[in-house]
Amino acid sequence: MAAWGSAGDAALRCAAEQWLLWDKNPKTYAIVKQLLAEGNAGELQKYFGSRMEFGTAGLRAAMGAGISHMNDLTIIQTTQGFCRYLEKNFSDLKKRGVVIGFDARAHLSSGGSSKRFARLAANTFISQGVPVYLFSDIIPTPFVPYTVTHLKLCAGIMVTASHNPKQDNGYKVYWENGAQIISPHDKGISQAIEENQEPWPQAWDDKLIDSSPLLHDPYAMVNKEYFKDIQKQCFYRNINKETNLKFVHTSVHGVGHKFVQLAFKAFDLSPPFAVPEQKDPDPDFPTVKYPNPEEGKGVLTLSFALAEKDGARIILANDPDADRLAVAEKQESGEWKVFSGNELGALLGWWIFTCWKNNSRDTRAIKDVYMLSSTVSSKILRAIALKEGFHFEETLTGFKWMGNRAKQLMDQGKAVLFAFEEAIGYMCCPAVLDKDGVSAAVITAEMASFLATRNLSLSQQLKAVYDEYGFHITKASYFICHDPKVIQQLFDNLRNFDGKNTYPKSCGRFKVSGIRDLTTGYDSSQPDQKAILPTSKSSQMITFTFANGGVATMRTSGTEPKIKYYSELCAPPGNSDVEQLKKELDELVNALEKHFFQPEKNKLQRKTE
Repeated sequence: MAAWGSAGDAALRCAAEQWLLWDKNPKTYAIVKQLLAEGNAGELQKYFGSRMEFGTAGLRAAMGAGISHMNDLTIIQTTQGFCRYLEKNFSDLKKRGVVIGFDARAHLSSGGSSKRFARLAANTFISQGVPVYLFSDIIPTPFVPYTVTHLKLCAGIMVTASHNPKQDNGYKVYWENGAQIISPHDKGISQAIEENQEPWPQAWDDKLIDSSPLLHDPYAMVNKEYFKDIQKQCFYRNINKETNLKFVHTSVHGVGHKFVQLAFKAFDLSPPFAVPEQKDPDPDFPTVKYPNPEEGKGVLTLSFALAEKDGARIILANDPDADRLAVAEKQESGEWKVFSGNELGALLGWWIFTCWKNNSRDTRAIKDVYMLSSTVSSKILRAIALKEGFHFEETLTGFKWMGNRAKQLMDQGKAVLFAFEEAIGYMCCPAVLDKDGVSAAVITAEMASFLATRNLSLSQQLKAVYDEYGFHITKASYFICHDPKVIQQLFDNLRNFDGKNTYPKSCGRFKVSGIRDLTTGYDSSQPDQKAILPTSKSSQMITFTFANGGVATMRTSGTEPKIKYYSELCAPPGNSDVEQLKKELDELVNALEKHFFQPEKNKLQRKTE
């Protein structure tokens, strides 16, 4: 093997040797020892080139050895930093404590698993005298923010990589308000991790926690209280008891099965048929290429087959940590329609507002009612709010923003009925300030059961919503790009389109009427040309408004090597030529891809079904 050469190689070697002094996991220890023995600088670069970055989404990376991956040692280091940061922020941390949950992910070759990581994290806190509410079994992600709020804890940790590929894992963090962390907490925690890398004396001895009086198991309590709380959103129990509508549910080899069954029971609905090959947790996700219901019909193949066999008309699909929901409905033609996140957002927004209006014992006036969605999601809630008289607000992309904003509004005595993002995430119940696929599934089932008594399908009701509030046609996709320089160049070109500091004035035949750049903070529609929403230099995001009423946003992903785009054409109520609107949006998207993305020139890889 090549001899160690550069100073960079020496630094890698030093990092790997330091690792061996600290790592007590025999599998990851052996991997690093072998690499050192071989003197393989190229391979060591993969493991020790850079530490996983702790951001507002926490950590998300492949499981494996070294500082670039999720493993026992990086979990210990991360939790030590997080613990010190919480001690600095909460004088009563040792009284209130934290909650920790986990999904069913596991990685044989490195000996890592969500459960193992959760136990090591619990051990870190308990060694410092901090009470830990550690779930004794797998749970949906929304149970962690629910527990933070319900027990008034200082923070929550969920060990999950949601719908990422099977080799990945993650470490998601919630603050005392029950919402995901936002800046500057990510930077503060990141700094504290850097300062607390050497494992504390009892860091590896996780058996100590089993006899500790500081360890509590919230599993039974949360299973009771959560299902009691979501029943506040159940308005048609008698219809639920009587309905002949049949549902299929898939948890895509994740955690959702048991909890969606319990939710149906809580609403007096007959249990949905579970896809047998996918109902039990399996970290290998053997029946799907990607365990992500957002990727379309491929993930739902087994669900379609079961629905045909059992005569079910509606399919409910959770992602593996059950915080997202996809819905499909059999049409009269026999075809299956998979609703987009925006379409289901429109239906749930209409339903939740209608239920509030018709059944609410809430004495607050409509002027105190709010709904939220992210800036890349459909503006259908804005249209409903304008007509009905409640408030609509948009936030930056991601539930961390909607959860934090919802909490601010609730603290001011406002009612936040609903929040959603186009990436099939829905917050239907104020007890969870994050997306929740369990409550969304059962509320969708009640809505469908109610509509069936009026001889309406979900698709027909969606059309009725658009007829009343104006058609909102959306189209979203992405390109894959593994080269950060190409991504940077692409966005730089948009900012210097016709010479320095000039944005495009048109996109093909479509005239640009407004630009908002949330990377630089520029907004052409504001009197001072400064954007109102918070800006972030670390991610790319530009929104173009077009003279024909179209809007398109291009942005980078925080967790994947993707450049995403979202487009929407909004028509006023009464314009019912949907086919013409779709044709116009297709043309706009084609122009966007051709002129702004330039996939051939930039060697971008298209999304494949």
